[in-house]
Amino acid sequence: MRFTELNLKPQILKALKQLGYRELTPIQEETFPHIIAGKDMIALAETGSGKTAACGIPIVQSVDAAKNQIQALVLVPTRELALQYVTAISDVAKFTRIAPFAVYGGFSIEIQKAKLSHGVNILIATPGRLIDLLRNSPLNLSQVQTFILDEADEMLNMGFITDIEFIISCLIHEHQTLLFAATMPKEIKRLAKKYLKNPVTLELNVVQVAPLSLCHQFQQTTWRKKFASLLQYIKDTKPTQAIIFCKSRRNCENLFDKLKKEINSVDMIHGGMEQSRRSSLYNRFKKKQLKTIVATGIASRGLDFSHVTHVINYDFPDSPLAYTHRSGRTARMGRKGTAVTFFSTHDLHTLKTIIKNNNIDPVWLSADPQLNNIRKPKNRRRRFNTSRKRQLKETDRRRHERKNR
Repeated sequence: MRFTELNLKPQILKALKQLGYRELTPIQEETFPHIIAGKDMIALAETGSGKTAACGIPIVQSVDAAKNQIQALVLVPTRELALQYVTAISDVAKFTRIAPFAVYGGFSIEIQKAKLSHGVNILIATPGRLIDLLRNSPLNLSQVQTFILDEADEMLNMGFITDIEFIISCLIHEHQTLLFAATMPKEIKRLAKKYLKNPVTLELNVVQVAPLSLCHQFQQTTWRKKFASLLQYIKDTKPTQAIIFCKSRRNCENLFDKLKKEINSVDMIHGGMEQSRRSSLYNRFKKKQLKTIVATGIASRGLDFSHVTHVINYDFPDSPLAYTHRSGRTARMGRKGTAVTFFSTHDLHTLKTIIKNNNIDPVWLSADPQLNNIRKPKNRRRRFNTSRKRQLKETDRRRHERKNR
């Protein structure tokens, strides 16, 4: 279905045409009618399926710019995702008078208060900063008609459930709730049951979690050879733009220090960096002024760039879900992309689970590890350290002697 077939405002259609959006993605086709009808909804969809536009476009359609009040509230887990969201909605609303705005930590709360006092129609927020504003400013959510929980499963992982429930309690009037997630843990089901009214449930990623247009490559290596393998891969494939994932800030910094001596146009992003530097990097990468980013997991859901051609898992992801979130930075909205993962013999069982859970057809850049022969490792009981056991016995003996003195 084409956007021109929908009954959208002319200003929105003009913006979509300029953005190059012609046809709806599957999740957009499924969700648009329910959102426009004002129904509560739970949407499970693959990363990169167009979830932002799935709710962003209908919200811009329904918001009344003449009302100088917050009519839509979008809650997201990270600052990067808040920036992504406000950019996407601003692009759709550019020919209207609708005012979207994002609030998040790491930025002056006084500046955010000043902007809010001048009027905002669509507010995108991270939980912590929104609660700060609710408690320390006259922020008014009484006119919110649509409440969106995006990346709800990630907010659960980050421990935001209590914050979410507090924020929901501040929405005093009847409103529509839209819940988007890649997975549906029990706690999210409980939240949905408690706060959503007769929701429409769309499970669009039950079988295939990773994007269908994504090529999954895997290369076995060792710790000593991994950096050389990475350099060779970059030399052979020449990615247009790539995100390289590491598991920690330290690993991220170490890899960046080595990479910048070998390749041009590379930078890094992790949670320990100042927000101003992260925002600057975000903009440079989006404008294609930067080819390669070395990143920790903080960016696995926060960076949304349609032109990323490669995701490289330099450090092996610690779970199938982490793999999904990382690899979802490429092959966005049906475009082709490649995810390459370096693994060792210690990763084989998790690798087997990743491939099974995501229904992946793997491309082996090294010998096929024959995963069918891999069994779940048994939990071995650790032997009690004999010397430690002797120390404890000696301590007990001395205590007994002191007691009997």
